Amino acid sequence: MIAKPQLVLDLAGVLVSNFSKTFWLEVSGGSDISFQDMKEQFNEIRKDLWTGKMKEEHFWAWIRERVQRMSKEEAQESLIHSLEPLPGFIHLERWSRIADIHILSNHCKEWLEHVLTELEPYTRSITISNQVGLCKPDIQIFKYVEQYFDKDVCNGTILYIDDQEKNLKQAKSLGWNTLLADQEHTWIEKVEPILLRNAVQWQI
Repeated sequence: MIAKPQLVLDLAGVLVSNFSKTFWLEVSGGSDISFQDMKEQFNEIRKDLWTGKMKEEHFWAWIRERVQRMSKEEAQESLIHSLEPLPGFIHLERWSRIADIHILSNHCKEWLEHVLTELEPYTRSITISNQVGLCKPDIQIFKYVEQYFDKDVCNGTILYIDDQEKNLKQAKSLGWNTLLADQEHTWIEKVEPILLRNAVQWQI
């Protein structure tokens, strides 16, 4: 039996919106800390959060230390509401007929439950960074995802899509095909031709 192409997708910036701008503007609004300062301070803890070294509840304590006016529940609701489906989301069902779909995301699973429920019927695997103790661009998290690929798959039939170039470089080093998710979402129309071409080449 011929292995399907493998389609590996990032979440934020590809299938759902990045929470950063919307969330940080709302959190910092009316507080003593600016939007820019909040983002810069978040960048200092980002890796610990994405790898699970900082637990999700500690992140909310970190927020409360800086923004007393907003409760943990209000901040959680704001963050979750900022994660809205992007145009690529509606194509998952069709892509799943052509390829095995794998999700690879730097995120906290606790914030994604409502999204993952909709994704699961179309995916072969879902890897969320804070659940595995690794985050992109560490090449080890890409190798972690490879365990879910069909044993007969070859590198030429793997397509990885991310909105950050630094993550694409690691995938390329493993021999995967890559595609940058642009903000205009023109990447969407390129997915099926690549998958179908890869499938044909693999069968030849």
